[in-house]
Amino acid sequence: MRRPTEPPLTIAVPKGRLHDQVRELFERCGLAFDFAARKLVAEDRGGMVRLMLVKNSDVPVYVNHGIAGLGVCGDDVLYETAFDCFRLLTFPFGGTRMCLAARRDHDPNQDHGRLRVATKFTRFAHDFFHQRGIPVEVIRLGGSVELAPVLGLAPYIVDLVETGSTLAANDLVVTEELERISVHLIANPAYYKFRYAQVDRLVQRLEPCIVAQGVKDESTTG
Repeated sequence: MRRPTEPPLTIAVPKGRLHDQVRELFERCGLAFDFAARKLVAEDRGGMVRLMLVKNSDVPVYVNHGIAGLGVCGDDVLYETAFDCFRLLTFPFGGTRMCLAARRDHDPNQDHGRLRVATKFTRFAHDFFHQRGIPVEVIRLGGSVELAPVLGLAPYIVDLVETGSTLAANDLVVTEELERISVHLIANPAYYKFRYAQVDRLVQRLEPCIVAQGVKDESTTG
């Protein structure tokens, strides 16, 4: 419960499936909220948190500029923005894989020692291959990167892969898993230092629900 003199904590949450999963988790923790039609700001019924509904890639921007003190964001988006933030919690949902993929019939011998890669995650791709000493040409795309190998723009893509069904539908296969991606509760460092007691109470409230959901998910898939 929020103390009477404390303003609610501000949290940027991404639109789409992650928003639904966050809302369900918060509801189990007694922090039920819902965005009214076309509204982009909502508070839980107890007034402990004020939530802002934003585009996934914009979450770290709002947190970095202090518009939202906290945010729900994946490692992929955090890496691309390169903003400094604290990772306070890891959620038991939203995890995925950053993968290198190519056409099923692609011959690696055609690469001639240099990879041509299409991706939305240009910073990640540059850094990953440069750290390995592999020459790479990275092409930035904002839409469906799976089209790049199909249409001949680039033989490889770097993208997030969950089930792999979209790759399979376009006759692509994962050639290598590059990194596991998790979703976190992040904090603006200055915001956390100024309101650490209140933020820590929120973290302590969420942790048991996160642990319980993780155990439930393991028992379901085990």
